[in-house]
Amino acid sequence: MFVLDTDHISILQKKAGDDWRRLRHRLDQYPRTDFFVTIVSFHEQVAGWQSLLGRANSAAGILHAYSMMERLLATFAGSQVLPFDAAAIQLFADFRRHRVRIDTMDLRIACTAITRGMTLLTRITVDFARVPGLKFEDWTVEDAASDSP
Repeated sequence: MFVLDTDHISILQKKAGDDWRRLRHRLDQYPRTDFFVTIVSFHEQVAGWQSLLGRANSAAGILHAYSMMERLLATFAGSQVLPFDAAAIQLFADFRRHRVRIDTMDLRIACTAITRGMTLLTRITVDFARVPGLKFEDWTVEDAASDSP
């Protein structure tokens, strides 16, 4: 079972480029039911579009931001979304106490994957390597057999 990091979700949403082709190829080798996204990734993406909407100063800009938010909602509604639950927040608190240095949202996603025994798919391998016990892989590279330590 795999959790798509916000980074890999963004690549899939673009539907173009070498990273997208490699990622799509790897995803197609597994049943769709093996893949999950997190509510934390939804939060990150909504915040991004909300920020764009707040800066929009034209009708076209406002319409674009709302259109992208609608697409985002449809994408997540059609996905298996993992909650940030009590087990994940407890692990998050433990990692913070032990000074695991990684972005807050990334650590929340990592904790969601760890508490479920899932592998995180991401390009941000340097940061995620700081999280003890996290299994992760970058499926945008040619040979992504196993990037986790």
